[in-house]
Amino acid sequence: MSLADKVLAVNNDLPIRTRQPVHSGKVRSVYWLTEEDSRRLIREKGYKVASDAPLAIMVISDRISAFDCIWHGEEGLNGVPGKGAALNAISNHWFRLFQEQGLADSHILDIPHPFVWIVQKATPVKIEAICRQYITGSMWRSYEKGEREFCGIRLPEGLNKDQKLPELLMTPSTKGILRGIPGVPEADDVNITRGNIEDNFAAFNFKSRDDIALYERLLKEGFDVISNELAKIDQVFVDTKFEFGYVTDDQGNEKLIYMDEVGTPDSSRIWDGPAYREGRIVENSKEDFRQLLLRHFPDPDILLNKERMPEREALARDNALPVEVLMKISSTYVGIAEKITGQKLVLSDNPKADIIAILRDDYGLVD
Repeated sequence: MSLADKVLAVNNDLPIRTRQPVHSGKVRSVYWLTEEDSRRLIREKGYKVASDAPLAIMVISDRISAFDCIWHGEEGLNGVPGKGAALNAISNHWFRLFQEQGLADSHILDIPHPFVWIVQKATPVKIEAICRQYITGSMWRSYEKGEREFCGIRLPEGLNKDQKLPELLMTPSTKGILRGIPGVPEADDVNITRGNIEDNFAAFNFKSRDDIALYERLLKEGFDVISNELAKIDQVFVDTKFEFGYVTDDQGNEKLIYMDEVGTPDSSRIWDGPAYREGRIVENSKEDFRQLLLRHFPDPDILLNKERMPEREALARDNALPVEVLMKISSTYVGIAEKITGQKLVLSDNPKADIIAILRDDYGLVD
């Protein structure tokens, strides 16, 4: 079996029973179960949700996206070996710690396979909740150009690149294109202030104004849990993105939960501690891949300039990256997952066949 066969690149063609179109994002695909199957699994598996809660199968892939494009490699390698399993293992670890420490639940009800989550339907809060502990990346580039205010927060003069910030910053942006909100441009991924959220909390899907403070508390506490745990393995939690949503539990109570993924190399920057103390940045996240792409192509402006998107898409489509490039990224993902969880990541030789067998035999979701 070739290396390419071990990669799950296409994850929206599984024969999971559903009556709705499969929603496929950059990395994950979502299969909404039938009402009959949702009710049956809630009953058989004892999931602590309302008896009529809609459930979905969420399947991760090994695809890798960067600069809003999906990248591929030579020899038919259309993903990064181990990436999907690493992301899920890391998220599972943090979600479990959040629950143990009394922060909040997640949307995950069951984990049938390293690539698969069974989740309950959540109403998402329309905010990309971003926390920053260091000034780097886009924030540094803007600061270097003279900007001092970010999401309504004023930064002091004299900061240096990659420096730890005086305090943890919460710098939210819009999730999707939101229309008709005063002061918020109708575009995806626009920075917003706390004032924007307070004045229009319902438009962002908050159930009450009081839930803004709850969301901020869960954001800060979640960041602190991950940061403290990473410090134990001498890794620096630089910045990250959280997402939140509402679900109804088995008692009929609506509650705010964490959703999507948390604290992963895809949603966060993680730096190697010893290297940082020596004045070097060693990325244990997707940022390493982004920097690699910027070095790999002769005109990095194509990757950074949104006005050159057609050229960027052609670059990703027409250039198969060397296998060793994707294997280096594989080592980054698998390595940080094993450090965080303390367990060896066991990879399947044929993940798609394994997923189908488990969902057929143990969950009755494949005809």
